[in-house]
Amino acid sequence: MAMIYESENFFVEAFETPHVDRDDGGHIKIHPKVRVTDRQQLSSKQAIELMRLTIVVGQAMTKVMNEHGVDIERINYQDNGNWAVFEPEGPPLHIHLYGRAKSAKIQKYGQACYFPHRDEKPEYYKDFKPLNKEDVKDIRKEIKKLLKNQKFSDHEWGFC
Repeated sequence: MAMIYESENFFVEAFETPHVDRDDGGHIKIHPKVRVTDRQQLSSKQAIELMRLTIVVGQAMTKVMNEHGVDIERINYQDNGNWAVFEPEGPPLHIHLYGRAKSAKIQKYGQACYFPHRDEKPEYYKDFKPLNKEDVKDIRKEIKKLLKNQKFSDHEWGFC
C-alpha cells in the first residue's frame, strides 16, 4: 500500500494490487488505525471523521485523476469485507473508493463493479495498474488543501 494521507484515526492508502485499474478510475482504501470489524464500533467522533475523509478523498481523487488524464465521473464508496468474513478476528472495517472513469475498459462506467475473489481468479487482477507516485503525491496535496477549506473545517463538522 502507498500511504496517501493520515488523519487522527485513519489511514488513506492506494492499493498496489488494486481492484480497479488506474486507467478505469483507480482504487483507494480508508481504514482505522485501530482494528474494528464494523462501523458500529466507531465512536461518534470517529464516524464523523470517517465520513468527512470519504468525501474529501473522493473529491481529491476525482479532481487529480481528471487532471492526470483519467476521466472519473463518480466514485463508488464501498464497505465490503466479504473476503475476510471467515477469518477468526472477522473482516476489518475499511472503505474502498473506486474511481469510475467514463472511458473505463474493464470496470465499465454505468455497470456494477466485478470483483472475483483473488484466491479464485488471481489472473483477473494481474495486469491492473495502481495509482502512480504522481497520482498519490497530488491526491495527498489536494486532500490537505481541501481540509483547509471552511466546508471541511473542524468547526463545520462539529469537532469544536
